[in-house]
Amino acid sequence: MKKQLLVLLTVILIGFGVNAQVKPSETNVLVLVHSQNGGTYKMAKAMAEGIQEYPNVKATIKRVASINPKEKLNADVEKLPIATIEELTNYDGIAFGSPVHFANISADMNYFFSKSIPLWTSRALEGKPATVFMSAGSGAGKEAAILSFWNILASHGMVIVPTGIMGTATLDKSVPQGNTPFGATSLAGSVGTRPSVSELNLAKEQGKALARVASGLKNAENVKEGKTTSVESKGSIDINQTLKDNNIVLPEAPKPVGNYVPYTISDHKVYINQVALKEGKILNPGKVGATVTEEQAKEATYQTMLNVIAVLKEACGGDLNKVKQCVQLTGYFNTTPEYTQHAGIMNSASNLTALVFGEKGKHARATIGAVSLPINSAVEIQAIFEIE
Repeated sequence: MKKQLLVLLTVILIGFGVNAQVKPSETNVLVLVHSQNGGTYKMAKAMAEGIQEYPNVKATIKRVASINPKEKLNADVEKLPIATIEELTNYDGIAFGSPVHFANISADMNYFFSKSIPLWTSRALEGKPATVFMSAGSGAGKEAAILSFWNILASHGMVIVPTGIMGTATLDKSVPQGNTPFGATSLAGSVGTRPSVSELNLAKEQGKALARVASGLKNAENVKEGKTTSVESKGSIDINQTLKDNNIVLPEAPKPVGNYVPYTISDHKVYINQVALKEGKILNPGKVGATVTEEQAKEATYQTMLNVIAVLKEACGGDLNKVKQCVQLTGYFNTTPEYTQHAGIMNSASNLTALVFGEKGKHARATIGAVSLPINSAVEIQAIFEIE
């Protein structure tokens, strides 16, 4: 009887063990396009189809905003949600699609990336896999255009996934096709229906390749994070080394210019307020939406958060490893009354905090518009940190 109970108990425990296995988290891949007449969008759909054929990978198709709001878009393209530059960090991999304009990417896609300076300075896209596909009217300049796109991705430190000779075994060689070793393209002005079946198949294979890399890197990162967590529990993660590894140089903590202190500590909480002061002057002063562009506002926000961390280091006696948690960040922005993109600007501060402090940098957040701010700063940040 005891032996039978032991066998039954063993079976139950094994069953629990099987059910308790953690499924790998879903890999999310963005397919981001600029498409006017719909050809590049058709390639994007094939790309997304290939991505989702890889196990446990989800594809999302979005478009960049048009520079010209009066530009007439294909009806299906117009329905696509518009992506923001900040949300690129939310995905595990990205496929970029653009028409070929004079052997280069389109002006609309180029303008989208012109807003990526905060992502570049915080190295937020570094190590993220990316691939490129394009559509060319005459076919001329398609390879040069993809390589020019690669220059942008390489500057961000992204992992570029090329196509090589994938898909060529089933290529219809009786008509011209947009196959390149760098990425799939469509010869939009060539004979027959475009994108052709072969071109769509190439895009699909390219999507599978991106999904494979994105999934592999994410799973490897999950293992790495698991190891890091055990190390962190032993207290061996050095924030100062993180700053060094990411080339982040903290400024000298700004000094008070009135009857107040740069920080206060109460019940292991540090309270800090800072503006966009750099080398004794306000960086990009003025009103967002009027005299200050969004890019300038993001730069000022990044500088303000650097000032906050510099003051925090002073509050920790020079040792940022004493930080247990970023509790709350509140961003105040000097904007015009109709301005609504405060959250996008504040991401510059949030991304920097997460980069420096890792899991400890995840925080609650608020963003508030203001009629004016002290000394004409475009931004002011109030921060609350918990320290040892």
